[in-house]
This record gives sequence, structure tokens and C-alpha cells, in this order.
Amino acid sequence: MWVQLVVAVLAGLFAVVVGFIGWKPNDYTVGSLALIELLLLVQGVVSIVLPATGSPPDGNALEFGVYAVSVLLVPPASIVWALVDRTKWSTVVLGAGAFTVAVMIYRMYQIWFALN
Repeated sequence: MWVQLVVAVLAGLFAVVVGFIGWKPNDYTVGSLALIELLLLVQGVVSIVLPATGSPPDGNALEFGVYAVSVLLVPPASIVWALVDRTKWSTVVLGAGAFTVAVMIYRMYQIWFALN
């Protein structure tokens, strides 16, 4: 979770900064969101395997599941936006998508360990 959080925040900062500088979406900005999606898919597999092996979430499993499915949609939606609207603002949208993933990942951590 912490690796995902750091990657998402760094990708978000990078995309927002270069977006405000004037960069249009490129391999680096779009690739950072693709990396985030890959990490989310790995987390999804782990989230399925852990309860099956006897380590269920301490918090609400349904709420966790809704977050887990929803967060998978954010990077692809941001990437599609960036590829359709090739302006500097779509690069900023990539950053906003990365920040959204970071917040959702932390919330999923809170739900899994019942830290509410």
C-alpha cells in the first residue's frame, strides 16, 4: 500500500507540474498512470488471495470491494481523457487521477485494517 501511495503521489505531482509548464500528454505522463493501474491490478489479486487464505479485512468487506473496483476505473478514464483531449490540461487531469487513486488507496487501507 505504501509503495502504491508513493508512486501515485509522485506521478500526480509530476503530471500536474509538467501540465502547468505546458507539456501535452506523453509517454511519461500516460505511462505513470499505466504503472499505477498495474499496481492496482496486483493489489486486486492480493485482495482476493488474502481472504481466501484466512486473512480477511477487519473492516467492511463490501465497502472495501466497492473501493477496489472503483479505483480500477480511475487511471483508464484519465488516460482516455488525455488521449482524446491532447492539451496541457489533460496532463493536469492525469495528475488529478493519480491523486484520486492515492486517496482511495489510503481509504482502502483504513477499511482493511478498520482504522476509521
